[in-house]
Amino acid sequence: MAEAPGGPGAYGTEAATRVADVLLMFTKAPAAIGVSVIARELGLSKAVVHRILQSLASRSLVLADTGTREYRLGPGAVALGARAMRDFDLRQAARPALSRLRDLTTETTTLSARVQDARIYLDQYESPQEIKMTVGLGRPYPLHAGASSRAILAFLPEETIERVVGAGLAALTPETIRDPAKLRRRLAATRSSGSAVSRGERQHAAGSVAAPVFGIDGEVVGSISVCGPVDRFDGVTVARYLPLVRSAAEVISRARGWDGPLPPPRP
Repeated sequence: MAEAPGGPGAYGTEAATRVADVLLMFTKAPAAIGVSVIARELGLSKAVVHRILQSLASRSLVLADTGTREYRLGPGAVALGARAMRDFDLRQAARPALSRLRDLTTETTTLSARVQDARIYLDQYESPQEIKMTVGLGRPYPLHAGASSRAILAFLPEETIERVVGAGLAALTPETIRDPAKLRRRLAATRSSGSAVSRGERQHAAGSVAAPVFGIDGEVVGSISVCGPVDRFDGVTVARYLPLVRSAAEVISRARGWDGPLPPPRP
């Protein structure tokens, strides 16, 4: 017999959604976060949030700090994340191309994946040079700031682009593009060339060259980049990196099953 709307199944789905929302709060908050902050951000009562956190703590997904009464991700969450990273097929498909790109440029190479209206770094191959750039894996970054982000945003549907632009263009550095018209021009240039260049937009004094990665259906799923100290990313060097990054992104897209033209038209 089918369940009536609002019956046990509906309640169970709502409860599961709340648990998921609480866990996801830890991906965009400081390392530790309290019950009041979570309750306020999610529009839940403190009692509900406390019960959820207690349940998560019983499975080691979060840990409670008795001194501050804040919570942080626990070993259970770390184990889940490690397994997800190991099994994520985009990461597996990108490894050979990222490693080769790092060797060709001697700069750090990165892989990013889109997560809703943000992106995260999934992997990196660090530069062998003493002075180099490294990135934090798993941390979300906005889609408007930096080459890796624009390489994704440029190929998303127009309604997604407008939603990102309309949400406000926060400044990560003084060089972050905050003018909607300028951002749209840069996105158009990225669609035309299949690549993006950034100098200090996401991280001060960091330069990067990025290109989009597409999945089997032609949807943009992420991006790759070459990144390093901005003073090593002059015009001549960037011009040399651009075809290398585009070629590596194409190799990864093909490995993911995309057999159309690159970059493909947006939906």
